[in-house]
Amino acid sequence: MSEDSRVSCTVDLDAPGKRSGYLNVPWSRDDSAWGAIRVPIHVVRGGEGPTVLFTGANHGDEYEGPIALLKLVPRLDPARLKGRVIVLPSMNHPAAQAGTRVSPIDDVNMNRCFPGRRDGTPTPMLAHYVYHHLVSRADVVADLHSGGKTLDFVPSVTMHELDDPALMGRTKAAIVAMGAPLALILEELDSAGMLDGAVEDLGKMFVTTEFGGGGSTTPERVAIADRAVHNLLCHLGLLDEAPLPVAAPPRFAHTPEDGYVISDDAGIFEPLVELGAAVGTGQPLARVHFFEEIGREPATYVAPRDGFLYSRHFPGLVKRGDCLAVIGDDWRRG
Repeated sequence: MSEDSRVSCTVDLDAPGKRSGYLNVPWSRDDSAWGAIRVPIHVVRGGEGPTVLFTGANHGDEYEGPIALLKLVPRLDPARLKGRVIVLPSMNHPAAQAGTRVSPIDDVNMNRCFPGRRDGTPTPMLAHYVYHHLVSRADVVADLHSGGKTLDFVPSVTMHELDDPALMGRTKAAIVAMGAPLALILEELDSAGMLDGAVEDLGKMFVTTEFGGGGSTTPERVAIADRAVHNLLCHLGLLDEAPLPVAAPPRFAHTPEDGYVISDDAGIFEPLVELGAAVGTGQPLARVHFFEEIGREPATYVAPRDGFLYSRHFPGLVKRGDCLAVIGDDWRRG
């Protein structure tokens, strides 16, 4: 699967030991004719064992993943590691620097452009390298997300429903072991070009997360991310350590196709239900107030089904077409 790339790496990805450096992404521009984007990369290789690729800041306004990965790297000792860990704490580095979902350089959403393009603009060029040179080396890929500035989630580790029963079983076991409050099988609204599918199409294990949102974080959510990263490495056998304990086993859930609530209106968003709360069909979830139209009654949006509030819109203003809420429900299949 290896393919020539315009991106280069300043560290040896395959040598034993611990090293840190950069991916060098060419970016010729007005203020730097021979310039480049430098994306931090860390590689720790110990004894025989699987390779895990961790990525954070696929979207640049999501913070739990980068924090957890930046804390993980100093703790990893190649002498005690059974395998290899490759870490991109801020995979979409320009977006992370700007605190934006998409790259400010080319306005591309990295998680909609995999497997990338060698001759693309910087974001698909970087995605092309990650796919052909890092995913190709990995047995397991963990892409750490949260809701960014526009969504908020019950902290969760997620996966997709897979056609391969064996891979489905191994991935389910991994997301439960990571110890987030919620282990969830996610039905995507828009999956084209995502890293998820690119990895899954290769028959490799892929896990992702939604640790929170709102364009910031909390001590509790960072602790959940720290535990998830550590426990995944323990579960896969790379660390001969005890997993970090959890107060209770994760709730195993999914997002049904009819669980998404999309706004037909623009205005001020009023949430009516707390994250994680149980909801019933027809229960009011949110209102949109029309503050520019005197006397107009707010629009009320209701739960399309029974379940719990897994995710909600975060900013105070809402636009037509925004996702207002996602309803989750307990997973009842095998």
